[in-house]
Amino acid sequence: MRFRVRHITHYTYAGRVSHCYNLANVVPRDTERQRCLKNRITVSPTPTVTHKRSDYFGNKAFHFEIQKPHTELIITADSEVQLNDNNQGMNLDLGETYGSALQYLATKRTRLTIEAREFLLNSPMIECSEPLAEYARVSFHPDRSLKSCVNDLTTRIFNDFTYDPGFTTIATPLAEVLEHKRGVCQDFAHLQVGCLRSMGIPAKYVSGYIETLPKPGEVKLVGADATHAWVAYFCPEEGWVEFDPTNNTRAGIQHIVTAFGRDYIDVTPVKGVIFGGGEAPMLQVSVDVSRIE
Repeated sequence: MRFRVRHITHYTYAGRVSHCYNLANVVPRDTERQRCLKNRITVSPTPTVTHKRSDYFGNKAFHFEIQKPHTELIITADSEVQLNDNNQGMNLDLGETYGSALQYLATKRTRLTIEAREFLLNSPMIECSEPLAEYARVSFHPDRSLKSCVNDLTTRIFNDFTYDPGFTTIATPLAEVLEHKRGVCQDFAHLQVGCLRSMGIPAKYVSGYIETLPKPGEVKLVGADATHAWVAYFCPEEGWVEFDPTNNTRAGIQHIVTAFGRDYIDVTPVKGVIFGGGEAPMLQVSVDVSRIE
């Protein structure tokens, strides 16, 4: 399946910004199940300096610098992505068990396991804890397939937590999300990553897009799709496997990856430093994901 993605980020400032330095994670990365065929980023006002590079995690980072006064900033990323459905015929009960995965991670010194262990460590927004382990432990048994354990945890988060855009902010602590069982996709991804790490399984935070289809008889609105977040855990036998706790599904043909990281801090779509701008800049984000027949 091939998709066209348009991601527009629009900042409006109360005062004049004299200059700014920014980093954008808006270029879909290549993975085992997807390939970025085309990408074009336009910025208004025109940047003085632009630079693309692969960051520490292998994401396609875009740096730009604007050195002239401005009161608004518009970043438009247009991409074409090819995705393959890797979920066909998936049997959750088959594959490496949770117990054998723990043993392998603890004893083997392969390049893959050494790199994966980094995602067992605490990160700026996710700390392993006994409350997280206690919540996750119900889903895990040494003789159960790791896939089945993670799928069960995904389903429990989906059933136990309420999607509530008004409850959390970017800075809401994970402990508060766990206590009140409310949040958005970012919170649920952080929660599942924290649970998996607390159970000894390396886990990444995944940032990207998800295609949303209109109900029968309705017309799809341009810009109605959204940035999204889900998780990827490491299985020695299968590599990195992605699950989406917000939608109770394994990430598949409708999930487009832009970046992998330890948590949201590593993969924020746009971040940077501005000089001036006044207080409380306004942010509008529009995402459109459309299929190319």
